[in-house]
Amino acid sequence: MEQRILGRTGRPVSVIGLGTWQLGADWGDVREEEARAVLEAAYEGGVRFFDTADVYGDGLSERRIGSFLHERGIDDVVVATKAGRRMPQTPQIYSLDNLRAWTDRSRAHLRVQTLDLVQLHCPPTAVYGTDAVFDALDTLVEEGRIARYGVSVETRAEALTAIARPNVASVQLILNMMRLGPLAEVLPAARAAGVGIIVRVPLASGLLSGRYDENTTFAANDHRTFNRDGSAFDVGETFSGVDFATGLEAVRRLAPLVPDGATMAQFALRWIIDQPGVSTVIPGARTPEQVRTNAAAADLAPLPAETVAAVEAVYRELIAPQLGDRW
Repeated sequence: MEQRILGRTGRPVSVIGLGTWQLGADWGDVREEEARAVLEAAYEGGVRFFDTADVYGDGLSERRIGSFLHERGIDDVVVATKAGRRMPQTPQIYSLDNLRAWTDRSRAHLRVQTLDLVQLHCPPTAVYGTDAVFDALDTLVEEGRIARYGVSVETRAEALTAIARPNVASVQLILNMMRLGPLAEVLPAARAAGVGIIVRVPLASGLLSGRYDENTTFAANDHRTFNRDGSAFDVGETFSGVDFATGLEAVRRLAPLVPDGATMAQFALRWIIDQPGVSTVIPGARTPEQVRTNAAAADLAPLPAETVAAVEAVYRELIAPQLGDRW
């Protein structure tokens, strides 16, 4: 699989990575053997970037990744975790002592001395402008607890503030055919600064898989059931903030653009890979077949200009009026 350098980490990563929220929580239950099969399929398919967080299953996702890599003796996968969402969100919690404790916990879960990449996990907006937080992260680098650090953001303004900081290695954000906001300013700024871009929610919580319709239901403990109104966390993380019915209509209009021999999900992933400045995209998966299908998107040819224009037209007509400038 094609690899790209992940910004200021200097590390090569596969253009298709693996998001592992599903292996911890909030997407229904995933048994141990199912999680291991997903990780196996990802590695065998050329995936060399795993993204996790300390809050996914309260560390379950991290522990599953750590066990898999340790038991297989694998050392060529870059693992990015996130920190900060296990406590009520105020700027004050992002202290050196807390960051040290959080990263030490993740080091134990992932069975490593030094974490490859730690990302602030969508912290309060004020954190991005707080020098002491980034001084603390620099201290963790100096102590050898982490190799590099980045941020996971909700808004374009947060991304731009982070990109301007000299030691931020990467920015993780939502970008997909229903979330075009970062294209105009954020991605060019990241490229100019040498900051990596990690794309999450690439399939709009599964909408862009093309597998859902008006009769689709989700488990009670799946965020696509309990967070449609944003009552648990930022609603932009669920279906990219798009109303479910509107999202279904957008997918129906996008479906005729899918290249011959490709799936809707592969089309959506290829569109992201084609955006200048993107380092890696991290679709989640609950089954080995989903992993293999996602990885195969890297083999598709770049999309023609007329297809890209047609995607933008659907976005402008259906999605942009609903999202506005929120993200």
